[in-house]
Amino acid sequence: MPSNDARNLLQTAVPTAAVGVIAVAVSAAVAGGKGALGAVVGTLLAILFMGIGLYVLQWTAKTVPQLFQAMGLMLYVAQLLLLLIFVAVFKDTTLFNAKTFAVSLVVATVVWMAAQARAHMKAKLFYIDPDSEKSGKSEKTGSSS
Repeated sequence: MPSNDARNLLQTAVPTAAVGVIAVAVSAAVAGGKGALGAVVGTLLAILFMGIGLYVLQWTAKTVPQLFQAMGLMLYVAQLLLLLIFVAVFKDTTLFNAKTFAVSLVVATVVWMAAQARAHMKAKLFYIDPDSEKSGKSEKTGSSS
């Protein structure tokens, strides 16, 4: 994984995990052990889905850039469908509190997206490859001599 990709992942996963810890503590205080477990499951699911999505989008941007926008749309639809399937399978569970699960999932997802937007805006990415300009000038000056 290139350093910029790892930096993006770190700058998005850490704030999300920190908010997840807060959500677990609040859920434990409000709804007990099942509430805390629901918050843990919601936070982990958000980090897992969004992390896989970030990896897939970065891979697509590097290997097949012309499909980047379509892949992004397809990926978000797939994430929603997988989440819907997860919720449908566990809708009647007594393993964890569904309300704390839902709140922590939404909060973790919003924090992930905000942190990802912040990381992208702070990234120093070249719009123009400076090496290609230098090589182009040296070829022109070398051929005119």
